[in-house]
Amino acid sequence: MVHFMLLVSLLLPQAVWSLTVAQCGISDPLPVNHKYYQSGDLIIAGILSQIYTFSNPITFENHPSHELLDDIVHFTARETYLASMELLSTRGRFIPNYKCDVHDNAVAFIVGPNSNVCLFVAMTLYIYKISQFGYGSAPIINDQTQEAFFQRMFPAEEHQAAGILQLLLFFRWIWIGVVFINGDNGERFVQTVLPGFSKSGICFDFIENLPTLYFSTGMEEMVTEWVNIYKVIVRSTANVVVLHGEINTVVFLRMFPQLSELEDITMKTKVWIMTAQMEFTSVSFQRDWDIDIVHGALSITVHSKEIVGFQKFIQGRNPTSEKEDAFLRVFWKTAFDCSLPKTDIERDDRDTCSGEEKLDTLPGSVFEMSMTGHSYSVYNAVFAVAHALQAMHSSRYKGRVIVDEGVKLQNQELWKLHCYLRRVSFNNSAGEKVSFNHNGDITAGFDIINWVTFPNHSFLRAKVGRVDPLAPEGKILSVSVEDIVWPTAFKKVQPLSVCNDICHPGYSKSKKEEKPFCCYDCLPCPEGRISKFRDAEYCIQCPEDHYANKEQDVCVPKKISFLSYREPLGVILANFSLSFCFITALVHGIFIKHKDTPIVKANNRNVTYTLLTSLLLCFVSALLFIGQPHKVRCLFQQAAFIMIFSVAVSCVLAKTTTVILAFMATKPGSSMRRWMGKRLDFSVVVSCSLVQAILCTLWLAISPPFPDLDAHTMAEEIVLECNEGSAIMFYSALGYMGFLAIISFTVAFLARKLPDSFNEAKFITFSMVVFCSVWLSFVPTYLSTKGKYMVAVEIFSILASGAGLLGCIFAPKCYIILVKPELNNREQLVRRNNSGIRNQ
Repeated sequence: MVHFMLLVSLLLPQAVWSLTVAQCGISDPLPVNHKYYQSGDLIIAGILSQIYTFSNPITFENHPSHELLDDIVHFTARETYLASMELLSTRGRFIPNYKCDVHDNAVAFIVGPNSNVCLFVAMTLYIYKISQFGYGSAPIINDQTQEAFFQRMFPAEEHQAAGILQLLLFFRWIWIGVVFINGDNGERFVQTVLPGFSKSGICFDFIENLPTLYFSTGMEEMVTEWVNIYKVIVRSTANVVVLHGEINTVVFLRMFPQLSELEDITMKTKVWIMTAQMEFTSVSFQRDWDIDIVHGALSITVHSKEIVGFQKFIQGRNPTSEKEDAFLRVFWKTAFDCSLPKTDIERDDRDTCSGEEKLDTLPGSVFEMSMTGHSYSVYNAVFAVAHALQAMHSSRYKGRVIVDEGVKLQNQELWKLHCYLRRVSFNNSAGEKVSFNHNGDITAGFDIINWVTFPNHSFLRAKVGRVDPLAPEGKILSVSVEDIVWPTAFKKVQPLSVCNDICHPGYSKSKKEEKPFCCYDCLPCPEGRISKFRDAEYCIQCPEDHYANKEQDVCVPKKISFLSYREPLGVILANFSLSFCFITALVHGIFIKHKDTPIVKANNRNVTYTLLTSLLLCFVSALLFIGQPHKVRCLFQQAAFIMIFSVAVSCVLAKTTTVILAFMATKPGSSMRRWMGKRLDFSVVVSCSLVQAILCTLWLAISPPFPDLDAHTMAEEIVLECNEGSAIMFYSALGYMGFLAIISFTVAFLARKLPDSFNEAKFITFSMVVFCSVWLSFVPTYLSTKGKYMVAVEIFSILASGAGLLGCIFAPKCYIILVKPELNNREQLVRRNNSGIRNQ
């Protein structure tokens, strides 16, 4: 049978003990007060630090060794070495490095929960090749020979770091504070873990080094440092603080509310994320302190499971039945605030402990009945040793079968046990597999614990998630958010912990100068760009056939747009075009009906008919711009309008030239008479129109217009349009038409005061003023509009300029023909011409 020997190293006297040579040994140093022993052939030893209390002042009124005997300070190497050597000595005799018998062999050590205790034991026992199981904080052992026989009941540290990082990212807590305990573990956490957090997008508002917790010296300085750190924490805008500590760090955490009252510091609620090394610990004077500070906190803890019979075992413990357990007696007196003297003489003012007090009546802040991660680790360590011993005794080694239970395990054989411990694998009584990896770390995950406190100083460790290092990448963390209870100040809502408000969809982040990268401004996405997610690094461009909605968080398909006969604008322009066509045809009919009258015959009747026909076609050409563009429509749309208008302007130029030549031909001896006639008018019209015809032909031959899509001009529409093809040819043809218009206007302006029977030169001048004004205003208007409205502007310009020519040139003549027919005779023509000559 394997018995478990537990030696709790708690009293750490500072006096230097002396050694005197004695028969078969050395005189004992100051004893280790709190220990528990049960004899057996093979012993599993334990060096466990459990008690914290203030030390008594040294008065030198008594022997220093007796005063220091009750001094309990932070874990020191000296006292850990003492406990280690005592376990390797003959029981009852302190003989370092020597054992008088083969009984009570310590085959393995369970040490913890502090990393220093584990380190000091490893530095001592590696020489003896004795296996050690460390629980709680895993020590940093730089010497590989010292680490060879050390196995960690704490899963690999990188898994815990990954779990904390995934937890922060899961809740989008990217602006945090960090508090760590001064020491090797804390430094390693800052130097190796936090840079990885930064690479994953986590920023730190502060990183504070918490002083080591001492109870015997330097209390004033230590409290001052705590106050300064607490001020940093409460002033921080980060709502989440990662606390990387040791088992006793909760003692420090529970002092915050007291510091807040003593120093008049406004309390500010934080979500604490605690590491698995920590447990709920307290000192005696904290018994009645409020524990609300940990309400809503989250802990990464070593995975544990309730063991059947564990609570029954705990409830059966009492100081009367376990007289050999000195630690239990100390705990009982402190927990139940009663007196349990060693003798009937030693008593104090407190009530005497009956031994019948129930542990389950104590609040959780004093004693927990459930099996914590640390307890579960110790439990698994004991059974790992038992299974390794069983495997060793049932195996064949060096050709000899070890089956005799009477055979004792000698010190020189201890290293053999370690080989079996590294390969041990078993299912514990909770049904969970226990095994170790090649580094000696237990192959287990972590639980995520949510701390829920109650007014009676009890609390609940609620498991709300799991960190499974064996899960696929990206799925190592599982969290049940709905089961988490958040700190009261956050009103049951998951808190945010960011440097500034998040950037909503439609905005992108812009870094603030001289601030960590988690601090940024939110800039709205530029036109045509969107961001779909919160805190977008940049805005993305919508596809060409989509546009950004008003909130700039969704790309919406663009509508197809063109000037249609089905919309009001298209209907209005089409009606105007048809109306002007009808008016032009009516005027043309009037002129044909009165073709033999002087007013019609004046200035070349054929040119007048050509002009009216051109105007009619101009109004018809406007209809080519309405409707969905297609190949034929685009091919003739611009070319037809430019060509027809060029013919119309050529006719106006011919009529103006006729007026000038007619006046000059009336002068005596003028040689201009020979230029008069139909051939001159025909030549002007044909020659001017021919140049435009050549330009348009070249245009259509080289790079003709074609249907096109304009997805850029309009934000929310794709405009179907006719692309002009060659812009040079288009503007050349349009420029030539403008050139003819300017020449016609100039000639008409010069001839406006020449005598004329019906003052046609003046009317032509007015018509060209309207024509040129329309097309000069067309250019800036056309360039300032977009989409189908550009087409509407062009149609309007065609209709307005054509209507100007029709109205200014033909309206006065129609008035005379229809209303004043008495003026439409030859005598009136001669009289007016003669009057004009005399005036000249």
